[in-house]
Amino acid sequence: MRKAEPKTLRDAHEVVMDRRPPSDANSSVWLAFRLGNARLYKAVADVDRGHHHEALYWAGYEERQAGEISAELQAKGKATD
Repeated sequence: MRKAEPKTLRDAHEVVMDRRPPSDANSSVWLAFRLGNARLYKAVADVDRGHHHEALYWAGYEERQAGEISAELQAKGKATD
């Protein structure tokens, strides 16, 4: 049975920690993880109005992390060309 979608920022943090990949996972796994987290935090920002701005902060943080990973992947791709 699937758990309900997170309704609070605390729930979202728990989901993020539960699905966190191992530290040695490849960059594409981390990129997907970060992008999924950003979507999750944006959705929670609309539901948990008491933590709206904090959830948006976390969404932005995850997007920045994803941007760094994406840049690294692109740099690696250009280095092997």
